[in-house]
Amino acid sequence: MADAPELSPTDSQSSSDEETVKGDHEQDHIAQVLDEDRQSSSTPVPPIGSGSIVNRYRELIEASRENASDDGSTIDSIPRQIGSPIDSLLSIPDDSPSAPGSVVSFPSTSSVLPSFASRPGLNSPTPSFRPFDRRFQSRISSPSLSSPRPSSPAFLAGHSRTVSLSSQMLLDPGETDTPSPPWEVVRWTKLKKLNAQAFSEAGKRNFGSPTCLVVSASIALGTSKGIILMFDYNQNLKMIIGPGTKAVESGPVTSIAISADHSTIAGGHANGNIFTWDTTRAARPFLSIPHLEPSQLQNRTVDGHVPNAAITHLGFLGTRHTALVSADNGGMAFSHLATRGTGALGRTVKTTRILGRYPDSKPPVGKTLKPSTVLAFSSLPLGNVEIATDSFGLTAMLTPYLLVIVSTTPIAQTQHKSARPKEVAAHSAMTGSLAWFPAVKLKVADPITGSQMSKVKLVYCWSNVLTVLDVDEIPAEEKDKPPSLTFKARSRWKCEEAIVAVQWLSRSVLTVLTITQRLIVLEDRSMRMTEAFDLIHKHIYHVDLFSKQLDSLVEQLDEEDTSMHGVVADAFYMSFRTYKGRLFLLGFNDVSIGALSNWADRLIALMENGDYVGAIRLATSYYTGDTNKLTIGLPEDTTLRHSMVLDKLMEIMSASLKYAFSQKQKNKQITNDSHLQELAETCFIACQSAGDVDFLFDDMYEWYEDAGMEGIFLETLEPYILDKSITAVPPVVVKAMVSHFVSKGLESRLEEMICHMATATFDLDQITQLCKQHGLYEALIYVWNQALGDFITPLVDLLALLIPLTQNGASSGSGHDDIHGVNAYAFKIFPYLSYILTGRVYPTGETIPPDIALKAKAELYWFLFSGKSITWPKGTNKRFLTKPAQSQEPSFPYLRMILKLDAPSFLSAVNEAFEDSFLNNSPEKQMSGGQNRDLPEEQVFGLTVDRQYIVSILTEIMNPTDFDVTDTIYLDMFIARNLPKYPQYLLFTGSTLTKVLIGLCKYPGEDLAEDAQLSAEYLLSVYQPPDLAELIPLFKEAGFYRILKRIYKVDKQYGKLVQTYFEDPDEREEVFHCIDICLRPQTGLTRRQVHDVHQVIKDNSQELVDLDPAKAAKTIADHAPELHQHILDSVSEQPGLQYTYLKTILEPEQESPQIRSPHQDLEEQYLRLMCKFNPSHVSHYVGLVKSADLRLEKLLPTMEETGVIDAAVILMAREGQVEEAMGRLIKHLGTLESALHSLLTGSDTQADPVDLQDAAEGLMQALQQYVHVGIWLCQGQTKTVRDAHSVRRRQRSPTKDELFPDETLWLDLVDVSVQITRRLSVDLESRSDEDVPATNGDAQNHESVGQSLDASKLLGLLRALVQNTFTALLTSTSAPPGISKATKSGGAGIGTNLSFLRILRAFLSRAAASSPNLADLRTVLSSIFSAYAYEESILRLSSRLLERSLFVNVNQAVELRQRGWRPRGSTCEACGRRVWGPGVAGNVFDAWEERQQVEEKRRQQRKAMTEGTAPGAKERSRSHGGSASGHGSEDEYGGNGKGKGKGKGKGKDLSLRFRVDKEEHGRGRDSEDTDRDRELAERDDGGDAKFTGGGSSSNGSSSHGLTPDEIASPGRTLGPLVVLACRHIYHQACLETLHAKDEAGHGANGYGYGKEREYRCPIDG
Repeated sequence: MADAPELSPTDSQSSSDEETVKGDHEQDHIAQVLDEDRQSSSTPVPPIGSGSIVNRYRELIEASRENASDDGSTIDSIPRQIGSPIDSLLSIPDDSPSAPGSVVSFPSTSSVLPSFASRPGLNSPTPSFRPFDRRFQSRISSPSLSSPRPSSPAFLAGHSRTVSLSSQMLLDPGETDTPSPPWEVVRWTKLKKLNAQAFSEAGKRNFGSPTCLVVSASIALGTSKGIILMFDYNQNLKMIIGPGTKAVESGPVTSIAISADHSTIAGGHANGNIFTWDTTRAARPFLSIPHLEPSQLQNRTVDGHVPNAAITHLGFLGTRHTALVSADNGGMAFSHLATRGTGALGRTVKTTRILGRYPDSKPPVGKTLKPSTVLAFSSLPLGNVEIATDSFGLTAMLTPYLLVIVSTTPIAQTQHKSARPKEVAAHSAMTGSLAWFPAVKLKVADPITGSQMSKVKLVYCWSNVLTVLDVDEIPAEEKDKPPSLTFKARSRWKCEEAIVAVQWLSRSVLTVLTITQRLIVLEDRSMRMTEAFDLIHKHIYHVDLFSKQLDSLVEQLDEEDTSMHGVVADAFYMSFRTYKGRLFLLGFNDVSIGALSNWADRLIALMENGDYVGAIRLATSYYTGDTNKLTIGLPEDTTLRHSMVLDKLMEIMSASLKYAFSQKQKNKQITNDSHLQELAETCFIACQSAGDVDFLFDDMYEWYEDAGMEGIFLETLEPYILDKSITAVPPVVVKAMVSHFVSKGLESRLEEMICHMATATFDLDQITQLCKQHGLYEALIYVWNQALGDFITPLVDLLALLIPLTQNGASSGSGHDDIHGVNAYAFKIFPYLSYILTGRVYPTGETIPPDIALKAKAELYWFLFSGKSITWPKGTNKRFLTKPAQSQEPSFPYLRMILKLDAPSFLSAVNEAFEDSFLNNSPEKQMSGGQNRDLPEEQVFGLTVDRQYIVSILTEIMNPTDFDVTDTIYLDMFIARNLPKYPQYLLFTGSTLTKVLIGLCKYPGEDLAEDAQLSAEYLLSVYQPPDLAELIPLFKEAGFYRILKRIYKVDKQYGKLVQTYFEDPDEREEVFHCIDICLRPQTGLTRRQVHDVHQVIKDNSQELVDLDPAKAAKTIADHAPELHQHILDSVSEQPGLQYTYLKTILEPEQESPQIRSPHQDLEEQYLRLMCKFNPSHVSHYVGLVKSADLRLEKLLPTMEETGVIDAAVILMAREGQVEEAMGRLIKHLGTLESALHSLLTGSDTQADPVDLQDAAEGLMQALQQYVHVGIWLCQGQTKTVRDAHSVRRRQRSPTKDELFPDETLWLDLVDVSVQITRRLSVDLESRSDEDVPATNGDAQNHESVGQSLDASKLLGLLRALVQNTFTALLTSTSAPPGISKATKSGGAGIGTNLSFLRILRAFLSRAAASSPNLADLRTVLSSIFSAYAYEESILRLSSRLLERSLFVNVNQAVELRQRGWRPRGSTCEACGRRVWGPGVAGNVFDAWEERQQVEEKRRQQRKAMTEGTAPGAKERSRSHGGSASGHGSEDEYGGNGKGKGKGKGKGKDLSLRFRVDKEEHGRGRDSEDTDRDRELAERDDGGDAKFTGGGSSSNGSSSHGLTPDEIASPGRTLGPLVVLACRHIYHQACLETLHAKDEAGHGANGYGYGKEREYRCPIDG
């Protein structure tokens, strides 16, 4: 099918590194290697092809060489070589719990040297602190930080040259250099021969332009001249259908269908005609189905297509040639069934409408028809298996609103309906498409359903949402009846853009064409997009079929309606077809056929492109099933897929290795081997995925070894060994691996690899020798244990390293530098013992099999605790001695040597071993000892070892004579911790345990204090010393406070318990909780115990308050309030603590009922402290405290000293000393005045005048504050006198020159305010005058002072004193309503303006006496009157703002009252008669016309009045208004009448105007309408109108109409109507009848114009 010419090969060669990777495309191409392997193989392999892919991508390859990377590897280069193997020998990493961070040197008075680990210069990998709370860990079993290594190739980044194996993203058409895989996803072929006949100028002239395409056993094209062209697959024109018949007169062919047996073809035309043709006799139509004639359309006797409605869809039903279904662009669909006959004339066609309505049909009552069309249409094709649905004639139709599936035989019946899904994007393009896939018989059972037959399924798309629908048959209960069908939406997928066409490429693969002409390939079940690419260059044929029909629907687009579409897309369905896995495209200029490339094609394309790494990776993904199996032709069955891909995968790997190394051999000068490393990684992943590891060592390793590149292979092998993916390695490879890693200094990584490999492949002599040589002791131990089952030899090798250490270091502390390196190896003893004695493999941490673990533990216990030196190896006479220079070995020599090395670490290892069940008297041990009488000595002895024996030996060896206290303390901790855990296995005497406790109390360093105390707590949990009292001093000396607390709590010594909390530096804060627990009533303490606790609190009272004064105060207040004074006295030198303490008691944040009323002394002390620490709060607090609780003489000195005069005034006023209080206040005001005066007059001498303004404002605010205090004092006295006015009424009224006491207070306050203002004003004015005429010498100084003092602002603050005082005086002396009568009757003058006048007269008299100067009096009077002016301006402004707001609200109310609203119904809710709307009785229209005439007359009158504006007009309007409405205050025509509304509902006369206006709740209509209605009523009825008086709408609008007799027809009367807020409507008479009783007292029968009638809805209340 590929007719495209092949590109000429390019003779371009390059000697770059990329050539090694990609290869020489002409001489040594990898495809040739692959061909050679195929030729030598006996298995036949399909040919590669014509090689067009190679030529097609050759230019791309050459262009990409310039930008190719020299290094394609993602593996790191060789890691840095560590400085020395010693750095990696420690078994425990730095962050391991068993590794100390530093060496601690313990103080010791003993002459015995501590263990080597405790000496300076030797670092122990074991824990120095808290050793029994941690566990040993091996470097190999835990993450290593010291040996970085490459990660597994399985987690490497994607192959750099393979850009995309299966694109998941839509490609951008604007990018011309979009990367693509070296294969074509779809291989397109243009049908040149067919195109030359159908699209040439001659073809178009003879046949017309192609308009639609259908594919079956042949390719059929419909043309614009009504002709159908049929081609076979050799592109030969087999048939021309239509010339010389009515078909060419029916317009262009708009749809084609081919029958199931390919023998009949049908064509639909633009004028609505349908013709079918027998392909064997195509001279005339086999069947003609014309459109309806006009007469038939009018009579509607038969069904059929409307004239000139283009047939957009056509299909055959089942196997029949005479059964069709069709749809047109008008939205109608029909089924056509022809009867049998002899020829076309002998057949009759029965047409049945199955969808849509005729254009002239009327819509149902109450419904509107939306424009519609058939966006997609298809009949169910036949599969390769017979099912019941074949006889149903199922047809699926998709409209803009519904998916409809109907069965056409035997009768038309709807089987399923589905609405458009909500997931459709809002305002997206309107598109629709669908396609059936029939039921087929499967070669392999469906893996999901298990059936041998697939289901019928339908895919349909609305806009960008694709849905797959499964069809299931449910057999009928009766055999004669057909089965029922169920439709279930199984899968749904959303595209990024609208879908215009969809087809099934195979049973499991869908192809989707989008509105931008992108082709997307989907897998059915997973809905996974496997491929996506553009077809815009194909120029696919499309035509606008639906926009005209749906124009009104789109033009009415509502932005808020998300269900609407913004545009109707063109139709593409006639140009996009699939048949037997092939794609067919009808373009404007050609027809193309395309096929998806399968998996083998893609692999070959990569190989021909030189990307063998990408080919291996792609083949691996095919094998594992991680890629798109269905799209590329791979089966879903795993076994079948593996068998298909495995051979190809192995073939590609072999060819790749051969090609890569042949290129390496030819280009030896190339040093970049990254491609070989990448190839190795890829082959490892492939072989591991395929489970064929033998290929790696049999074939692949030989290639790398022969080329001298085995290092790449071995380093690639490393991560697979470490994660145990590969454990068995041939000895040859092991030997090469050891040599390679040792040569590069990577011994630690080699050691880790050895410990993860199976030992059966090792050369033991070689491996053990290499491990000893390079210090790989962990690997050596692993080999001895796993390969030989020997657990003692590793211990002997490690202890042998300590013999020179003990010889040189036992007597002196020198020689540490010489043995420092040996020390690191020797410390591996402790993790080794920990692992083996707990049944774990060292160093990997895996579990040892039980029988081997039993043997290993027994041998190690025998080695350590047998008490003598041994001969080792067994069978030799060589005894292993710890002190070869001495004639006699000590007892337990090996145990002593280990303890001398590091006692804490050994005890930590034994502590772990104690947790193992081996040390129990387990049945396994007894069985092993009983059945195997001939066990070796070491196993027999080891099986008898238990915990008691071990502890006894350790206690005997680690005596103070031989071991320093820095070591024996760990034994004491070991015993103390293990006794509570194993009480049934350990037994100690009381004296021994007491010695242990004493030893724990005498720990050698503070760093062990916490461990020692914790161990003592463990021991005391199971042991109670008989002489505990003697140990308490030791516990105190050691600081074991937790133990002391426990003892005192158990013995109920609560005083000592509290004292211990005070002494414990770590838990001092808990003393409050302890006191709370001890002193609460539930504890039940005796008096003696309470006294002891109180005494401890007294003794530590200062410390208690220092900890937290607030907590201390609350705790003491709750349980011991009598101690308050003692505690306060203890902190007398810290008044801040006293203040916080008292504040917590007297002003708690949350009131507590437990806090009792405080003592008077505490209140006074708190106030004195408050004057110092928070003076602004004193006045507030004084107002809260009872006056009886405070003594004035005790507090006044402090208050005056600290300047808290306001509080002093409050206290004195409460004591009745009002005049004295005013005197003190005036005195303080004078002090403030003097300070401000000094500040203003002495500012010239200030060095820094910047803060003068702040200081002056501060003093001015203080003056205002204390003037307000004086006002408060005077107001309080005035209120007291006013409350007692009845008493004053009986007293003698003062003379005009005498004042009452409260008036005297006001006089004093006013006088001092005025005097201060007068004097300070002079200073400020003088200061302002002095700043202006500054001399040259003082200019700068005056300028700075003038800038620092804002005289105008200070004058404003100063004058406010007098204004505030007089304002308060005026307010206080104004008579309230309650006592106005008393004032008039001659009572006391306080609270009246007479009182104010008396005070003012007295003040003026005093001012005249003190300041005879008229100028001074004028200043005073101006300040007084300014207060009045200020008050007046405030009132005027407030009134203006209120009026403006009121006007706005009233204006809005008037506007809203002029609106109305629509009643809920058109009938009266009571009687049911229609009151408005269609069908209302009465002469309503005549009344409306009359009303219109009246209103027109009024408008003319108003216009005339506006032009003339005669004075009498206004009077006339007023007379009208007065007579009609009773208001008489508004102009009828020009006035701003205001409606009146209140209550829940008002009546509204609708009998004349007969309309209900929309109106918001709570607003009224303009009374102008009301007046007009009234005037009309008076004129027509003589003023005797009967309608609702003042009736208004439910929200308050009033309306008055004429009487019902004026507009009612003869025999029918319409009464006034009432509309309520709930929108219910009533006749007024009906409503009043219902409310007769409720409305009796509201004047319901009064119909005067001045009244309003209120109603309540009987339904809603």
